Amino acid sequence: MNVGSYSIKDLENLTGIKAHTIRMWEQRYGILKPDRTDTNIRLYGPSELKMMLNIALLNNQGIKISKIAQMSHEEICAKVMETIYQTGNFENQINALTLAMIDLDEAQFEKIMATNILQYGFEKTMINIIYPFLIKIGTLWTTDAINPAQEHFITNLIRQKIIVAIDGQFEPRPNQKKFMLFLPEGELHEISLLFSYYIIKSRGHKVIYLGQSTPLSDLAQVYDIHKPDYILTIITSVPPEDDVQSYVNLLCKRFPGSHLLLSGYQIVGQDIQISDNATIINQIKDLIELVDDLKYASPNKQIQA
Repeated sequence: MNVGSYSIKDLENLTGIKAHTIRMWEQRYGILKPDRTDTNIRLYGPSELKMMLNIALLNNQGIKISKIAQMSHEEICAKVMETIYQTGNFENQINALTLAMIDLDEAQFEKIMATNILQYGFEKTMINIIYPFLIKIGTLWTTDAINPAQEHFITNLIRQKIIVAIDGQFEPRPNQKKFMLFLPEGELHEISLLFSYYIIKSRGHKVIYLGQSTPLSDLAQVYDIHKPDYILTIITSVPPEDDVQSYVNLLCKRFPGSHLLLSGYQIVGQDIQISDNATIINQIKDLIELVDDLKYASPNKQIQA
């Protein structure tokens, strides 16, 4: 993808509207006027992309394309703003975040987050809007529909929101458990680990957060000092696929006094074998259920997920 230009497939990935539908809307309603290459391939600029995101948002709200096509640019933008701040439709919020990411618009991001957190609370906003949005970002990244600056911009804003939410949790509970959280050495995808930190701390448990790219030797030193009840890690891209099983085996053997919670693309849905002191967390709701179940555990009982 050239900077500032998008193919019709990029528009499909960004908006969720099929390419053949976009072509039909162009021909019937003239809503987009793409440039064409010498070989007659459509190329769309940033203004066409933003228009298509807005149209997708309104169409998803039940407004017919024939009616949208009759609206002015100003009317479409006003209707989009009205729709976004009504909340209630998670797909619309995800599309609005996509537009904020494309535009590098921090103020719009803040408004979307504030509106939804007020309506649903931080945790539900993360689960129902931010997590699906991050999955969408992953798809856009693999298809080159967004550039690194856009991805870094929006993920850093999300990261800041989670850190602020973590700082707001300060009420320990009786018989609290101790969780140690880390990413393997070389692993930098931190948002899911940070949100796990929030989930655990918001339930009153103690978190030892080691964060990104933690060498195994450093992890072992902290383990020997703190003896955590649980160790949680998320393996997304490191270690490589061929080495994941060996790494999991090493963790289970090295930390026998803790229950290991394992998640990430290299773990979930893979053929990973685990020992009795490990559990695979398939999705964030599994972690929430496990931590919530600790409320009902006796002080000396170790929950097995």
